[in-house]
Amino acid sequence: MGTKFDVTPEKQASVPRFFYNQLTIKPITVQGVSLAGKTALVTGSNTGVGLETSRQLLDLGLSKLILGVRSEEKGQTARKKLSAGQNLSDDSIEVWKLDQSDYDSVLAFAERAKSLPRLDIVVLNIGIGNATRVFNPKTGHDEMIQVNYLSTALLAILLLPVVKQKRAGQGGPSRITIVSSEVSAWTAFEEKKDFPLLASLDENTKVDPLDRMMVSKLLGQFFLSYLASIVPPSVVVINAASPGSVHDSEFNREHDKTFSGAIAKVVMRGLANTAAVGARMITDAAVKHGQETHGEFLSFQKIVPLAPIIYTAEGKKISEQLWKETMDELAFAHVEEIFKTLLE
Repeated sequence: MGTKFDVTPEKQASVPRFFYNQLTIKPITVQGVSLAGKTALVTGSNTGVGLETSRQLLDLGLSKLILGVRSEEKGQTARKKLSAGQNLSDDSIEVWKLDQSDYDSVLAFAERAKSLPRLDIVVLNIGIGNATRVFNPKTGHDEMIQVNYLSTALLAILLLPVVKQKRAGQGGPSRITIVSSEVSAWTAFEEKKDFPLLASLDENTKVDPLDRMMVSKLLGQFFLSYLASIVPPSVVVINAASPGSVHDSEFNREHDKTFSGAIAKVVMRGLANTAAVGARMITDAAVKHGQETHGEFLSFQKIVPLAPIIYTAEGKKISEQLWKETMDELAFAHVEEIFKTLLE
């Protein structure tokens, strides 16, 4: 992490700074990029930011799009929306089932990706924001940690050998963009001293669901930073980006059903962008930048610091501990072996 920023991590983490940027910066539509002949995979792509990112990739001439969705029926509806007004062949858009609450579904999805002739762009967009505490019935993990962090990490790792194998035929490395958020820096992360970390996050105690969502995003930034330190950009360029605040996404659909959530939604309509505008920042990170974004976080189409804690001595210890626990958790998928063969 030797990147020089024009803002300190602490200043970047400022909540007022975020809302100032949200109100004053208008993300620009990506132009001057041709995706003709290329293939992209976007998860969580039947609604919101994922759907709009998919649309923008198609507008740039993308030849093949894979929609990774939990509901195939909703995925087919999204496919029809995306096809409307586009001069596409019948097989230009495919709908693949992906349920990130289920490791088996993630494994099957990654295995299917091996069949693609090429895979230039990957956008890992799936995320949930529960209004109440939910535990995954199969793993026992907090569901937001399971979906937003663990399964996203697993899919990213499983796709590494896939994109490496496609690299030669594509003329260069693929891009993997993980959808992150500025809120990664807004949590106090109370469990940070409680090792093992994942077990402490699974304790059946009262937690603030909003803070837990922020923690899940922070874990994703720790993962990005560590992953990029061991996987060179010559293999794959991995970055993260935020869509900012959007008011027509389904990410907060559970919160929107609550009284406070309904009020917040009304307020956010005046502050937040549409999903289409927010998606410009994800599309930008996925196609507009080069190796300089490897392991970096983009906010409002600019490389900025990750959460401040990641740059501290304490953060280094947390990063190493989280990586070890993540490797242990995902050992069933032989992730350690993937890294050994990837770097040969």
